[in-house]
Amino acid sequence: MHVLYEESGTFKAARIFSRSDSTMQVESESGKRSKIKNAIVLFEFDSPEPAQLLSQAQAEAEKIEIDFLWECAPQEEFEATVFAEDYYGHVPSAVEKAALIFALNSAPAYFHRRGKGRYRPAPPDILAAALAAIEKKRLQAEQQQRWTDQLLAGELPEEIAQVATSLLVKPDKNSNEWKAFAAAVEQKRTTPEQLLLSVGAWPHPLALHQTRFMATHFPKGATFPDLALASSSQFDDLPIADVVAYSMDDSFTTEVDDALSVTMLGENVMRLGIHIAAPGLAIERDDDIDRLARSRMSTVYIPGHKIPMLPDSLITAFSLDAGELRPALSLYVDANLETGEMLGSETRLERIRVAENLRHNLLDEAVTVEALADPSAHIPYGEWLRPLWRYALHLSAQREAVRGKPENNSRVEYSFVLEGPHDDPDTKVKLVPRRRDAPLDRIIAEYMILANNLWGGLLAQHDVPGIYRSQQAGRVRMSTHALPHEAIGVPYYAWSTSPLRRYIDLINQLQVIATARHGVSARLAAPFKPKDADLFAIIGAFDAQYAAWGDYQSAMERYWCLRWLQQQDIRVITATVLRDDLVRLDGAPLVTRVPGLPALERGHQVTIEILGYDELALELECRLRDTAPV
Repeated sequence: MHVLYEESGTFKAARIFSRSDSTMQVESESGKRSKIKNAIVLFEFDSPEPAQLLSQAQAEAEKIEIDFLWECAPQEEFEATVFAEDYYGHVPSAVEKAALIFALNSAPAYFHRRGKGRYRPAPPDILAAALAAIEKKRLQAEQQQRWTDQLLAGELPEEIAQVATSLLVKPDKNSNEWKAFAAAVEQKRTTPEQLLLSVGAWPHPLALHQTRFMATHFPKGATFPDLALASSSQFDDLPIADVVAYSMDDSFTTEVDDALSVTMLGENVMRLGIHIAAPGLAIERDDDIDRLARSRMSTVYIPGHKIPMLPDSLITAFSLDAGELRPALSLYVDANLETGEMLGSETRLERIRVAENLRHNLLDEAVTVEALADPSAHIPYGEWLRPLWRYALHLSAQREAVRGKPENNSRVEYSFVLEGPHDDPDTKVKLVPRRRDAPLDRIIAEYMILANNLWGGLLAQHDVPGIYRSQQAGRVRMSTHALPHEAIGVPYYAWSTSPLRRYIDLINQLQVIATARHGVSARLAAPFKPKDADLFAIIGAFDAQYAAWGDYQSAMERYWCLRWLQQQDIRVITATVLRDDLVRLDGAPLVTRVPGLPALERGHQVTIEILGYDELALELECRLRDTAPV
């Protein structure tokens, strides 16, 4: 005897080997024996052989018209093997019973299962709805296939073009467009980005990079809503500083956060003024501007373009532009230029008129270490720069003594100057090198460190919470604890000098302003009170957002490095080994891997040959030409 049974949704037939009250052992055509429950057996039969039954019944089932079967079937629940006799008009054979079961089971829209071998025909209205759904699904499958075929043929269907960005950023994996697109990606064995570029969803890789970033981080656009801003007349009661101050920035800087002034109190005594733009005067915690700034956390900088943290109107009102009277948070430090001793410090809220916005690219060549050390040498703005330089050397030496080793600031950094639109890959790009140990850079860096250190200490002294950057045991972290920054060599370090472009600085400025105004009662008047949990939320959000902005800036700088190499038609270039097969190009801020690079010491120079550029993956295709420079 043989049995037809259903196991895990599959119909099987086998020879009965033995049986008990509730189970039986069956033997398949291959000789494998299995134990099955009697409850899953549909019926027993003598002939044909199990394998023949299955094949013959399947062939017979395919001849049965499901519509006719539904019309013939009883309206109530029925047993398939019983209905088989009515359907065929005679006692059905094993093949015919199995065929009917297979047919009923293959049409779930027409027949609903009600247990082992039992079915009930679907009511007419439910059947109609089910058939409509099946037809809809069939048409969708056909549409998906057409879209997939078009993509594989290098064509971009309009429906896919409309959702191209979301396919990369936030795809709806239940949509027909995604299913067609994913099928094409898999069949073509490529990446989603490469496929969309190949069919013209974007004209070039640069557009894809920029569109994906904006869709991810600024889905509603980067423009600001209209907001009511504080009028400059609100700060007319602030005293006007009697100083001559200058700012020092790159030529493309429009957010002038800081300026420096020098007032000589004696032959070797200087009153240093560090003047920081004070947008915190016009912003209150949780107001509209504060929420906007917090949503961005920082200005986004990429070559030739930026997305500001604050509205342009507010930046214009508080940027320390030359000739304009602007509110400032000023730190005054009296210092002995002979010994480097700090004689005292004071924080003031005032208005300041910057005499001139100086630019690195116009002064770097003239302001050298040698010229600063030679009193007879003429340098622009010498009366301002020489005292600043003398005290900066003292500050650097004091930090170095704490650190126990000199800082390595000899690296060259590059500015990217685009001579056309930032979204046009044919825009000419220039790489402008500048050494981090250039005197003007060192001057600005030392005094920003000094301000961040002293203001961090001021907050700690008054028990006013702030956000500090600290480093201990090699780990850099942000917290509300006033801990040392070992790498910089200062006891406190609270970012406070870039409030127009960084939210942490803006938060700290709000706290410093409260401290300057209220002194010992500042902890009660400051926007953020001790143990305010919101500061921890800000730190977490800032770290994530700042990292995302940094990654995008690095990616765009890498892109424009590749464009620069192509525009210069550079085929062979020297590079410096960093580690393993990783090298940094000489004359460009690009790090790349060189396949087959032998084991060489760090700093060894090699010559590489450029073979191609992948502007989508942002990779340089190259090979080693020689282990010695040209």
